[in-house]
Amino acid sequence: MVETQRSGGWKAFSEKLNTDWHKAALLLYTVVVLAHWAEHIAQAIQIYVLDWTVPEARGVLGMPFPWLVTSEWMHYGYAILMMVSFIILRHGFVGRAKTWWKVAMWIQVWHHFEHLLLLLQALTGANLMGAAKPSSIAQLLIPRVELHLFYNTIVFIPMVIAMVYHLRPSAEERAMMRCACALRHTEPATKAKAGVA
Repeated sequence: MVETQRSGGWKAFSEKLNTDWHKAALLLYTVVVLAHWAEHIAQAIQIYVLDWTVPEARGVLGMPFPWLVTSEWMHYGYAILMMVSFIILRHGFVGRAKTWWKVAMWIQVWHHFEHLLLLLQALTGANLMGAAKPSSIAQLLIPRVELHLFYNTIVFIPMVIAMVYHLRPSAEERAMMRCACALRHTEPATKAKAGVA
């Protein structure tokens, strides 16, 4: 009985997130994603424009809080938050938007796996391929700073495409939507003028 109530409570919450609260949830999610992406861009600027060493380049928040950059728990926490958010919020998407949202979600599933691998190495001290420090699979070929900037970019691009399609659905997609995210249609100026004349 208690388990049914819990699952019913979660189901109701998830339903609200994908209907009444979908627009607000997507806005909050986008702000978090942009802030994280900005940190990676700031770190890249510090390395490639300001010529700082990788340990010195800690992004914006990493300057006053260096542990943010070195904590595998923090990076893993963000990766799982992203993945879970993609999974939960996908139910509010339809049509082309849902397709692109799922593309971003599956890329994030892989990105999450890479962070899980990094976290497990940090916790156990057994590093992949005998590396000196924790390393993800792709990091064996691409340095970590560049790799994670790349990951965040390839997750962000299909996410933005999904949101554009979600805000501007076709007539058929609009009819299937259960949230109020779609932008309102305005009549073209020529029709408005023709109706007035």
